[in-house]
Amino acid sequence: MKKIIKKKVYNLDFYKIFNPQLTPKKMLELGVFGGSYFGLKINEYPKSWFKKSKISKNFDVNLNRFKVKSGLSREHWLKKGWIFKEDPLGWFQWYCRFTMGRRIPPIDEIQIKRWKNFTRHVKAIKKNCEEGDLRCRKKQRQAILQWAYDPYI
Repeated sequence: MKKIIKKKVYNLDFYKIFNPQLTPKKMLELGVFGGSYFGLKINEYPKSWFKKSKISKNFDVNLNRFKVKSGLSREHWLKKGWIFKEDPLGWFQWYCRFTMGRRIPPIDEIQIKRWKNFTRHVKAIKKNCEEGDLRCRKKQRQAILQWAYDPYI
C-alpha cells in the first residue's frame, strides 16, 4: 500500500503585502548590524551591493547609521525559533536571497509576516517623535532600518 503525502497548498497572497522601503544595498550603505552581519562572507551577493557599504569582520557600532546597538542576540533568535536552516544568519540573509529571486513559500510567509509586524516600531516613532528629528528613538530607527523600513520618517 502506498503512502500518500499531501503537500500544503499555499495561498501566495502574503507576497502582495511585502513592500520593503529599502533594498539590501541601500541598507548596507546606510549602516546596519554593526557592519558585521555577513562577517565579510559576501561572495553570493552582487558586488554592487558592497561598493559603498559599511561592512566589517567584527561588529562596530560606529558603522550603524545611528551609532547605537539595536536588536536581539542571535541566541535569542535561535531560542525563539526565528532562525531557519535555509538562512542561518536570519531575516536579513533571507531578505537578500529573496531580493535575488529565491522563493520558499513556507519560509517567505513567516518572514514576510515578521516584517509586517515590525511596523509597530514605525508607528511608535511617528507617534512619539517630531518629523525629521533623527535624535528621537535612535534605537528604534536603527531597528526599523535593519528591517528595510525608512528610518527618516
